[in-house]
Amino acid sequence: MSDSTVSTRYWEALEDGRVRCTLCPRFCTVREGHRGVCFVRKAEQGQIVMTSYGRSSGFCIDPIEKKPLNHFLPGTPVLSFGTAGCNLTCKFCQNWDISKSREMDTLAGNASPLQLAQTAERVGCRSIAFTYNDPVIFMEYALDVAQACRESGIHSVAVTAGYINPQPREAFFNAMDAANVDLKGFTESFYRTVCGGQLAPVLDTLLYLRQETQVWFEITTLLIPGLNDSDSELHRLSAWIREALGAGTPLHFSAFHPDFKMLDRPPTPAATLSRARKIAMEEGLHYVYTGNVHDPEGGSSWCPKCQSRLIERDWYELGEWGMVVDEQGAGRCAHCGETVPGRFESRPGVWGRRRVPVRIEPG
Repeated sequence: MSDSTVSTRYWEALEDGRVRCTLCPRFCTVREGHRGVCFVRKAEQGQIVMTSYGRSSGFCIDPIEKKPLNHFLPGTPVLSFGTAGCNLTCKFCQNWDISKSREMDTLAGNASPLQLAQTAERVGCRSIAFTYNDPVIFMEYALDVAQACRESGIHSVAVTAGYINPQPREAFFNAMDAANVDLKGFTESFYRTVCGGQLAPVLDTLLYLRQETQVWFEITTLLIPGLNDSDSELHRLSAWIREALGAGTPLHFSAFHPDFKMLDRPPTPAATLSRARKIAMEEGLHYVYTGNVHDPEGGSSWCPKCQSRLIERDWYELGEWGMVVDEQGAGRCAHCGETVPGRFESRPGVWGRRRVPVRIEPG
């Protein structure tokens, strides 16, 4: 095996010589030397190996709000990186040059878990994010990085579609402090025809996060005109989140722009995001946000009880801070005392909207 190839746990050998990957609901069955749909998991020497360990498409410091996470250490910087490949085949992928890559040359950066933890500490990041492509497919690398970061007091954040089987899901999220889960639509037909997957496993992941873990999580739905933005679907999606996950679960609606295999669709109008936000709030969700558009009202956090502004946001720039935070990181409205779900610090960070490429120091 090469330095970037490591053994994995989630697979089973079949009698015909093929190997079945059991990491995600695709259950790819591959012959020796062949790869699964995600591209980075491969049959080699009678097992499934991961071929992108320690390699990345690049490293960058982002605002945590860009993940997007609005209730997790607001205003702080997060060290972000991804690898290549994906276990879904979304036709609208906004990061297709990374997630759909079939070239290992995309992975120009090299970094050990310890190097990443040390870099996050050196540049003042409170957390590290596995993003750009889905960390589920580079799980072994992500878990080692998360462990190294935990030992240094750095939080780990997964930006994921939640498309993972129950057994690896437990190990994966046990290492995470926060997550943003893409709920790409709310019909099986959308997941099947547009994403090449299934809705049910994603809902199972969300239920698991709420019922079985202490991971702070938020949800993002990218709205595509004419495909997943109808009033009826938005009502159903919002009602399910309220009933299954709780009214305090933050929901982000973000704007689509034509990309990858969906160049024929128009960009999402800002009015669609505002309509979706209104519907979700009518369904009883307390924290609903708009993304990828300039909307200070839809980007800010508001108290569901007294309607005071809790956190002012203009793009990723924080302004007014209307919360009181205790020593355990629990927040409440400074005006009426209403509890605000999330993980907060006594003062917001001041990173702002900057996006800064990072060079990993040699180990």
